[in-house]
Amino acid sequence: MSLGNSIFQARKKSGLSQQEVAEKLGVSRQTISKWELDETLPEIRQCKRLAELYHLSLDELVDFDVELKEIERVIENTSEEKQKEINWTKVWGKKYPILLTYPQTVDVDKYGAEIRKLLRTMEKEYDFSSLDAMLVLKDIMAHVWNK
Repeated sequence: MSLGNSIFQARKKSGLSQQEVAEKLGVSRQTISKWELDETLPEIRQCKRLAELYHLSLDELVDFDVELKEIERVIENTSEEKQKEINWTKVWGKKYPILLTYPQTVDVDKYGAEIRKLLRTMEKEYDFSSLDAMLVLKDIMAHVWNK
């Protein structure tokens, strides 16, 4: 996504008009339009002011992804109780069908026993709660997979 599109998406998400942003930054509405259309680029100080206006870091503004921000917002605002009600396997299974079918072919008890050993080891060695040990182990697996 271009910087202009990121600026546009962040402005739209904030509910501000080009005129309102222009007034807050002390520039013309046409300047905001040119930034959003990638006709010109804002200087770094203006980018910082835009980020502050939209309650984003400069990095977030440059790489603004409205869908990602919405997903993050939903996750942050979902209570623990509600999370426990969600069948995450079913939800993610819509995107990754293997999550719905592997139990018929994989020896879940065999791998489950190995994973339980790792979890118990992490709980003892680092004094983690069972939830913290699971989250850390899941994160380690993601890091290994991404390499």
